[in-house]
Amino acid sequence: MSMTNPVQLNLNTENVFLVRKLSEFRRLNHIACSDLFAEVIEDMHAIWDWILIEKLHIPQSERHMYSAILVVPETFDNREIKEVLSIVLRDLCFSTAVVHQEGLAAVFGNGLSTACVVNIGAQVTSVICIEDGVTLPTTQITLRYGGEDISRCLLWTQRHHQTWPPIRTDALTKPIDLLVLNKLKESHCQIREGEVEAVALVHSYEDGMPPGSHKTRLTALNVPPMGLFYPMLLVPDVYPPPPRTWFSDNEDMLEDTWDFPRRSDMSDGYFPSSTGFFPMWENYPIFQSKPKKQDTIGLADAITKSILSTGRIDLQRKLFCSMQLIGGVALTEGLVSAVEERVLHAIPSHEAIDTVEVLQSRTNPNFVTWKGGAILGILDFTRDAWIHREDWIRNGIHIGSGRKYKDSYFLQAQSMCYINN
Repeated sequence: MSMTNPVQLNLNTENVFLVRKLSEFRRLNHIACSDLFAEVIEDMHAIWDWILIEKLHIPQSERHMYSAILVVPETFDNREIKEVLSIVLRDLCFSTAVVHQEGLAAVFGNGLSTACVVNIGAQVTSVICIEDGVTLPTTQITLRYGGEDISRCLLWTQRHHQTWPPIRTDALTKPIDLLVLNKLKESHCQIREGEVEAVALVHSYEDGMPPGSHKTRLTALNVPPMGLFYPMLLVPDVYPPPPRTWFSDNEDMLEDTWDFPRRSDMSDGYFPSSTGFFPMWENYPIFQSKPKKQDTIGLADAITKSILSTGRIDLQRKLFCSMQLIGGVALTEGLVSAVEERVLHAIPSHEAIDTVEVLQSRTNPNFVTWKGGAILGILDFTRDAWIHREDWIRNGIHIGSGRKYKDSYFLQAQSMCYINN
């Protein structure tokens, strides 16, 4: 089971539905409001139960013979993990369950034990380092942008160049229009020098009108993905992303890892001189408003900052040569070479590191965490980290139980002090 990939259902449009996102920005939705959060938990249980019965043909009466592997984002806090465990063990009636973080699962999914994992999601990008199969919590950095921000930038870029067709709809609020925009991004955006253009078919779904299509020539298609390195290219002032209230709405969130002090020897500037990797970005329109702290750092600086925080030169060299990109955006053409080039330039000159490498994924970056979760479930033959249904329902996992979670800082070894009433 994965907590990051939504299931799309074909619904009868003649019926009336309340459409609600179960997760947003790699967190469970409405966590600040107990009533709405309870409804999200109920919906999640209903969806998973439907999938188990209709797609996997596992009725509730047989689930005591199955165990569940939960792969959760590093952004999940203890409350969210506890609620998900309750769904799996109490409501769905699995016999046992284990929780693994996405970063760790991705490393094992590619047959590695040590790597710097860069997870570029739809709304959030996270960086975390893994050493010998153990997550290093102090290396985690969370960035408040992802693939959807690149899509917003693509829309702004085309309107800026007057190449977007005159469609009377808001592509950023209607799910089907946003899906069209994401498909255009996936098909045509790439990172390379020079002018990048492509002829594309833009589908429109205007209210009160039949679906239409518009053939147009898209331009500057290398600008949106460069927003990963220059966050202000993502035009947050013109097309701001939805409010991310979860950054401050939960009492037991761990410290904001993106707010660690910046190294004095790392540049605060967004844009390099004309000797940089892509000199064309100096002349591109940039929005100069001062962003929030968690928006200011580019991907290359975040990776460098994360790896250097380990403090050991031998480990740093190993991690710089073992970078791993996961998530849909990782498939962007030219991203690997851009990450390597920019990370190399972001390393301070006094550091004795002169080689960087992004490892090629052995599995589709979208699904590597699923594969890794399965591998972890097989490797854990002692089953020390597995939680039994009876233990969870009766007492929860609490201090003094002796249960260990060696792979996850957020489960904090013996800190699952959730006692079920």
